[in-house]
Amino acid sequence: MHKPLAEKVRPLSIEEVVGQDHLIGPNAPLRKAMQEGYAFSFLLWGPPGSGKTTISRIYASSLNYKFYELSAVSAGKSDIQKIIKEGEGLKKILFLDEIHRFNKAQQDFLLPFVENGDVILVGATTENPSFEIIPALRSRCRLFTLLALDEQKLERIVRERSGINMDDESLKWLVERANGDARQVLGMVEYTYKLYGQITIESLKVSEQEGQFFYDKHGDEHHQTVSAFIKSMRAGNSDAVLYYLGRMIMGGEDPLFIARRMVVFASEDIGLAQPTALVVANEVFKACEVIGLPECRINLAQGAVYLSNCRKDRRVYEGIEKAISDVKKHGNLPIPLKLRNPSTKLMSEAGYGKGCELYDSEGLLPDKLSGQSYFKKIK
Repeated sequence: MHKPLAEKVRPLSIEEVVGQDHLIGPNAPLRKAMQEGYAFSFLLWGPPGSGKTTISRIYASSLNYKFYELSAVSAGKSDIQKIIKEGEGLKKILFLDEIHRFNKAQQDFLLPFVENGDVILVGATTENPSFEIIPALRSRCRLFTLLALDEQKLERIVRERSGINMDDESLKWLVERANGDARQVLGMVEYTYKLYGQITIESLKVSEQEGQFFYDKHGDEHHQTVSAFIKSMRAGNSDAVLYYLGRMIMGGEDPLFIARRMVVFASEDIGLAQPTALVVANEVFKACEVIGLPECRINLAQGAVYLSNCRKDRRVYEGIEKAISDVKKHGNLPIPLKLRNPSTKLMSEAGYGKGCELYDSEGLLPDKLSGQSYFKKIK
């Protein structure tokens, strides 16, 4: 059975691990826990190839606990039950990779075993736990965030652990495209060397064919990239707008999702400063519907740059948010009588519609909100 290079050279001790010094460096929390033999449940949140599995295995080994490893992609309740029942009384660590793949019911099932200490849970996820892990389970686990490995650390890993020679230029070319993923780097090194017997930029390019681009359309990378795109449009930085738009397009994001965000932005952030922005955003959305990728990338880019260069005015957005807040706070306050429609004689006798002049703007809010302002007019 073939064992991938990344698995063959996986560190077996904390001293061999490259990176994540904020967690496993001198006096860092996970290193201290290992030194003190302190067992507790925690979540490791970080990008692929950043060391989640490696750190979990070393942690379990340092405590001399029985280590169980499952992937939430294929595991279920029966697998958890089997581990709990097996060797009752044993100190156990359950490493659950891709824990975000467990649905709410599965996470609820796991909860009492973690709470009672029947098993120490170490969950690994590439997704933001705030979105993917139920609050009850999150509250019983410490959260540690792992960082993507920078290019210098990836170069060190390849030099020290791959056992394969390559020139500096080829190594630099490789790590620049790795998105901080040590497993991806080692996999590409192994694959290219097996095929061509040497590592050069040319052999790497042939092996790669299409650049591997990390972007999870349903996870944290999705949320963070969209956030960066919107904030860059808000700031009027067209270069940043095009860069984050390019990341979403290359990551396979649905162009209609991007266009929808632009339609919202046109009203939320530009508003009355340039009302044609909404027209442009809607037309971009229609173009994406009709044309599709790859051509509609041009429509998206043109629309995004246009929106980023528009003057911004959030008064309408802020006004409706403030009005909704008052509705929630006060409920359905009585509408002033003069605004009510006297559709029957009884209503007319009760004063409905009385005193309502065509262009009279006074006294239109409920009495409790008299003087309240939701829209700041520019004088």
